Amino acid sequence: MRPLRLDSLEIFEDVVRCGGFRAAALARGVSSSAISQSLSALEEALGIRLLNRTTRSVAPTEAGEQLLEQLGPALHAIRTAIDDLNQLRERPSGSVRINAPAPAADHVLCPLAFEFMKIYPDVNVEIVSDAAIIDIVEQGFDAGVRFGNQLAQDMIAMPVGPALRYAIVASPDYLRERGRPDSPRDLLQHDCIRRRFPGGTMETWTFEKDGDEVEISPQGRLTLSSAHHERQAAIAGSGIAHLFEDYVRADLELGRVVEVLDDWKKKLPSWYLYYPSRRHTSAAMRAFLAFIRQRQ
Repeated sequence: MRPLRLDSLEIFEDVVRCGGFRAAALARGVSSSAISQSLSALEEALGIRLLNRTTRSVAPTEAGEQLLEQLGPALHAIRTAIDDLNQLRERPSGSVRINAPAPAADHVLCPLAFEFMKIYPDVNVEIVSDAAIIDIVEQGFDAGVRFGNQLAQDMIAMPVGPALRYAIVASPDYLRERGRPDSPRDLLQHDCIRRRFPGGTMETWTFEKDGDEVEISPQGRLTLSSAHHERQAAIAGSGIAHLFEDYVRADLELGRVVEVLDDWKKKLPSWYLYYPSRRHTSAAMRAFLAFIRQRQ
């Protein structure tokens, strides 16, 4: 019988939480085969099967579920004890994992993280761009970034960055050929660059002026899933794009695109960084939160 390695217990928890060997391997930065070998060694050491494996998924056995139920609090206590020792260091160390939509990562989170890492060289930062609403605790993240109205009630949230606005833009050539829309409903007669979200739904465009709110489902020949590609398409004259101002601010200044319907802009909430209220916050995460507060 092989001796029991405590780190294999943490790997077991990661596999169940991530829903498979490959996802756990990506989260830990190792190969899938290394994860598989560790779990096989753990099962051999315990003398019982912990996971039911298929070609598509893994699921804990009854023994695995029982172990996991008791393992979670124990591992949490170990991590807390180790992190408490970290408070005695002059500089925090550890890792910070954050899940954020691409626009938030592009224009708010990444600039903050780059500056933070210069001040705290012993802290590792991982930012995962993802527009889907997820359970950050279940997925192993320390924090997430979303709009304020998308946050779960048991989360602590703090604003990051200013209030957001969309810009409706097109190239000068497109507007010369097709004309400028005078109202949001005029866009229905134009070639709009549409956005499909990861879940398959199509983006709607919302406008507001003098208390009048208008929502349209844009029509057009080009459908994309990335703001960067939408920007490129607008510059190329492929249609009218609906983008956060941050993506096209430089293009507007250089005349590569022209803004239309700017008097119909709807003010949006700012991005919020949120994290669990009932979970021990690591020293690295506390340092990152303090860093953000100083820049508000």
